[in-house]
Amino acid sequence: QVQLVESGGGLVEAGGSLRLSCAVSGSISSLNAMAWYRQAPGKQRELVASITSGGRINFPDSVKGRFTISRDGAKNTVYLQMNSLKPEDTAVYYCNAKIVPLTQLYEYTYWGQGTQVTVSS
Repeated sequence: QVQLVESGGGLVEAGGSLRLSCAVSGSISSLNAMAWYRQAPGKQRELVASITSGGRINFPDSVKGRFTISRDGAKNTVYLQMNSLKPEDTAVYYCNAKIVPLTQLYEYTYWGQGTQVTVSS
């Protein structure tokens, strides 16, 4: 069974940094686009960063210049490096991946369980 396993959240002071990781477990044929989303209390889930299998990256203006996304194809892992964190970055962060499982013909969207990031002022 394919799963996304996240790690790296926690509590940090404003201006600090955190690195989130998301690893794909299970047997897969293809790992396509990967992304990070976040959801703060009372708000809709929003895209934080995305990266295609070819390495094309997209960020919203709210995190440009502060967050970077990268992926390790050999490890089927995506990373989110968050620098200069602000209290408004506080949210649950979710990993998202488009995957073709080994026993399937089509791509499916998978979500991680979420990891809490709290930035204190």
